[in-house]
Amino acid sequence: MSIRGVASVKASHDQEQEILVAQRKNRPLSPDLTIYKPQLTWVLSGLHRVTGVAMAGGFYALTCGYAASSIFGLGLDSAALVSAFTALPLGVQFLAKAVMSYPFVFHSFNGIRHLVWDTGRELTLKGVYRTGYVVLGLTATLGSYLIFY
Repeated sequence: MSIRGVASVKASHDQEQEILVAQRKNRPLSPDLTIYKPQLTWVLSGLHRVTGVAMAGGFYALTCGYAASSIFGLGLDSAALVSAFTALPLGVQFLAKAVMSYPFVFHSFNGIRHLVWDTGRELTLKGVYRTGYVVLGLTATLGSYLIFY
């Protein structure tokens, strides 16, 4: 048996950073989402989050705009908004309705889907996909109805 003495030397901050950078180069990278095949489950989950954030952001922007309009006298009352919307070309009106109706309808039906899951129903893989396709079908149907109504 041999005994070996070990001595440590205090490294400078720059040397520590160089060692750290060298160690990080050897670490494996986390996989990116692009390597995965899109599944209905995670696509609908992401869309549910995106539509929720978008609608909340739009709600807050409109609320702040409405509050600021009364302070600055911009005249964004309901009658002015309706007359401005009806003055738009028909194609722009349909596009605006689609941008508002499809996310709202999807988020509403997918929220109901989550409430069904909270009761312990439809939690099998087959049930999750079935309810996902039902949400997409209802979104297409009711969203289209709201656009042309």
